[in-house]
Amino acid sequence: MIEFLAVPFLACLVLTGIHVYLGLHVLARGVIFVDLALAQTAALGITIAFLAGHAIQSEAAYWYALAFTLSGAGLFAVSRTRRGPVPQEAIIGIVYAVSAAAAVLVVDRTAQGGEHIKQLLVGSIVTVTPAEVGTLAVLYGAVGALHWLVRRPLGEISFDPEAAAGRRAVRWWDFVFYASFGLVVTSSVRVAGVLLVFAYLVVPATAAALLTGSVRGRLLVGWTVGVGVSAGGLVASYAWDLPTGAAVVVTFGVSLAAVALALAARRLGHAARTRGVAALCPLGIAAFAVAALAGLLLVLVPRMDHVWLDRLETSLPAVELAFLAPRERETYRESREATARAATELARLRTMQQEVLWGTREMDEETRARLRQFLAGRSEIAAGDRMVLHTLRGKARERQRYWLGLPLLLTGAAGVLVLLRVRRAYFV
Repeated sequence: MIEFLAVPFLACLVLTGIHVYLGLHVLARGVIFVDLALAQTAALGITIAFLAGHAIQSEAAYWYALAFTLSGAGLFAVSRTRRGPVPQEAIIGIVYAVSAAAAVLVVDRTAQGGEHIKQLLVGSIVTVTPAEVGTLAVLYGAVGALHWLVRRPLGEISFDPEAAAGRRAVRWWDFVFYASFGLVVTSSVRVAGVLLVFAYLVVPATAAALLTGSVRGRLLVGWTVGVGVSAGGLVASYAWDLPTGAAVVVTFGVSLAAVALALAARRLGHAARTRGVAALCPLGIAAFAVAALAGLLLVLVPRMDHVWLDRLETSLPAVELAFLAPRERETYRESREATARAATELARLRTMQQEVLWGTREMDEETRARLRQFLAGRSEIAAGDRMVLHTLRGKARERQRYWLGLPLLLTGAAGVLVLLRVRRAYFV
């Protein structure tokens, strides 16, 4: 595993180093979607190059992408205004939407358009080569050195725009920022795709902004988050055979949600220590309101997907069996056993089929055809058993709407009313 993921991990480290820094500027300027807009213009350039007969990873495609990205950078630099009828974020959104739509129109004229869009969105970071990582490191190092040399005007424009407006040539320095930013995005999209580049830019910087206030502290926290999430996402993609780019992006989302929940828990604990148990009333009101809503939905629409009840019945089948007639219970048990056997058999056969495809198991063509036919037939039988279970669950839901849904609704509503009175009495 280490040999397979070493180079992609190095690429992630390179992306983390430059994108976290640029993300701090993006958050400070309030142009959150500028990365998506520039990345999409780069993707449009690559798409047009592809339509013109150039390979996606070719030098020609790169220069197409860079030309489109620099055009977008110039537009964003010119469109920056302190007080205007159209905010800059609207311009950024328009550029993104038009670039995405234009890319779809161009892709529609090419073969394998769906695969092309998928590659642009999630990239192929797992196939990156050491030479590509080295090239990115040198390029990003040069961009980082440039930003270090001009850190004062760029930092002032990003973090203190009111003071910079009277002393700096803002549009010129904006073009320097957006042009260098576009150069980074153009190079990153070829390796990592639009979504992963956006995640590296925004998520670590956002997590850092939640945890610390200084620029240096945000850089350190953002780099730490980027390194940790990169390692976790790559390992998860390898362990569960997931698309690498998508796995890393989802890991970024999970990490940011964990930071937000931890901060909310800390604030809640502080409020409970300073104001007492009454500070927990909003949390209790929300919990009872959710319970009341779940009960109301079960009463009104019993056959919809009730995730909480599905999970409960999966862990405790007796909850569902209690609402089935004796013959229905027997059918339920038979179908569950048949489904479990089918799942085990299908997993074994699919493993065998994969071994044949990978060349680790010998099998003649006639046996392969029989295996495919047996898999198709067994899958149909398993689908039939699942349909029986679904029908039985629907019958149980019709009975649960009164015996579970109505009490849950009444309990939740009563809890909300009681806690509202407690909270009102405490604050009055």
